[in-house]
Amino acid sequence: MNGNKEVGFSQRIQLEWLERTAELALAGKSREEILNELQELLRNRLSVGGKSLRGNREKAITILLKTWVTVPKKLEPFRNDGFEHLKRLPLNDHLPMHWGMIMVIYPFFATVAETVGRLLRLQSSCTTTQVLRRVLEHYGERETVDRAARRILRCLVDWGVLQDINGKGVYQPSSIRRLQDERLVVWLIEAVLLSTNSDSMLFSNLVRSPSLFPFAFESMNILSLENNNRLQTFPQAIDENVVMLRNISQSN
Repeated sequence: MNGNKEVGFSQRIQLEWLERTAELALAGKSREEILNELQELLRNRLSVGGKSLRGNREKAITILLKTWVTVPKKLEPFRNDGFEHLKRLPLNDHLPMHWGMIMVIYPFFATVAETVGRLLRLQSSCTTTQVLRRVLEHYGERETVDRAARRILRCLVDWGVLQDINGKGVYQPSSIRRLQDERLVVWLIEAVLLSTNSDSMLFSNLVRSPSLFPFAFESMNILSLENNNRLQTFPQAIDENVVMLRNISQSN
């Protein structure tokens, strides 16, 4: 799991808000223009009547902007490829792009997703209690961690990734989304590597990462990664390869 102890992703974010944010950025809108449009979009949905300078609406907008607009400079090439995938793939296939961006910008989200994915590999369902126990072990017994993890779980239900069973707090996976676009799969593999805050990982661990549990794709060929100039590969054993972020030391 990621060693970053920051939470950041602390609100219940809807896919339509992420989609609108990316759409505005693709249209060439400035940060201020996007901020104003998001304020209007969420005016009657979050912090209605609230006077706080940092209410839920402002926190949600911060998450949306950080995910698609004000990304760190070293992540702009990755984000720009995400934009290209959004432009060329149909709207119904946009969840992987939002998922990948959030994983990279908010490693806490990736940790929760990985925890859920690991539990679902062991059993047919998981509970809020099981997820929280593991996340709190990693991030510490903090109220902010508990609250944020709960909200992410509700996001996964809202997004159709998980579904409630036997009442709220028990989840099982929804139907798996099968990805056939090779370029998108390579981009998601890069997202996993970036979200772990590590320079390299085994290729087999990347393609089977539990953080990508909502998605399934055909067995990937290591040669597919050659078209991504931000990644490099090298053999470690006869049937194993390592994937590394290219020029990682220069990008930090």
